[in-house]
Amino acid sequence: MAQDIIPIELGLPQGDLVTLWAPRWREDGEEWEAFLGDDEDLYAFPDAAHLAAFVRTAEQHDLIDHPAWEIVPALNVPELIPDDDHSYDLVGVPEMVADEPDSWTIGELAEIVGIVRSLADVCELDEVHEVLDAYEGFSLLEQGRLPFTGREGQRLWNDLSAAVSEKWDTVLDAIDQLVTVPSVDAATLEATAEELAAFHEESAEAEAGVDNENDDLDAVDTDDTEDTTAEDEPTGFWAEVGIDPIKIVTSDQEYYTLRCYLDDEPIFLGSGGEIDVFTSERALARGLADSAKFGDTDLAEVSTWSRVRDAATAGELEIDVDTENTYVLTGLDADIAEGVDAIDPTQLELAVELLTDAADWAGDDSVATALAKSESLGWMVSFVLRPEPNRLAPSAPFDAEQSAWRKLVESFEDRLNAH
Repeated sequence: MAQDIIPIELGLPQGDLVTLWAPRWREDGEEWEAFLGDDEDLYAFPDAAHLAAFVRTAEQHDLIDHPAWEIVPALNVPELIPDDDHSYDLVGVPEMVADEPDSWTIGELAEIVGIVRSLADVCELDEVHEVLDAYEGFSLLEQGRLPFTGREGQRLWNDLSAAVSEKWDTVLDAIDQLVTVPSVDAATLEATAEELAAFHEESAEAEAGVDNENDDLDAVDTDDTEDTTAEDEPTGFWAEVGIDPIKIVTSDQEYYTLRCYLDDEPIFLGSGGEIDVFTSERALARGLADSAKFGDTDLAEVSTWSRVRDAATAGELEIDVDTENTYVLTGLDADIAEGVDAIDPTQLELAVELLTDAADWAGDDSVATALAKSESLGWMVSFVLRPEPNRLAPSAPFDAEQSAWRKLVESFEDRLNAH
């Protein structure tokens, strides 16, 4: 599979530098990964203009034989500016681990450690592997906040902080010594610098225009704004109890169940990682009246659950599923196989939400792992749901992405306990 070539920014002791990264791809039965460089040198540049000038003129480097390389020299300068998701502040890691381990800190640290591992793999940095492999916390970052909660989690975080304090300079020095800033053709650089300056100027003008529009919006009568907001707020029984009926459309059936969020954590009708589902709204309403079946459901943790049970027992419960709570899984695997233009972003976003919620509720990190941006499926999903003008489109074939998606859907469907 020809994976993308991605502009990235590395925050190193010598400064913030941009380069190119080719995540894992398979070719002729072998798996590869590479960075822009030559032999033992990692090529990096002070900005996208220098990077563009190099890729437009260079005839020898480690990415020259990549299946997607022919696309890169034709990119304009803004397309070679790393986005926020691919900016890795290696120098800032000690400051990050000095804070409490919230989800944002752990997520960013996981991405940084991920790119460091890739650099160590590609550039054969044994000293970096020794640091990362010696401390358990580095390998647990991809699992999110859960491993760092409780007494044992605090110990892991403290050990990780101590490791960074003692050993992170070894990591920084090893990578910093790899970096070479190659010279570029002066005439080409002059042209690319003009492209970059024009882009920044247009961006500044666009931002100024948005600020002016926001000023105009602030002048709108607040009474009108409050009326509009009030009209948009959900109403009715389900809004009052804070639990939502949801509809799931699989390849061979339609199912109905319940889900809510407690402290921003998803909870489904069910327990032990299995979701209780019904084939119609009426069947769901009847099933909820059966205390023998649902006395131990995880939804019993919700303070308003008794109101749902009382309404069901009295025969007064009406199941009404909103459009935003309808999840259609059918057809997405075929669309993924065709490529990003065939995928409905709304359908994909809802499907990702459902699979992620179910996995999080069950304590399963397989979905988070598969949808990480370093994975081919995660990169494709990210490209569809969060498009950026300077990102390279995923390139065909998409067999691996389709296979990974099918595995996630199959795993989800295995959780469904139909009644």
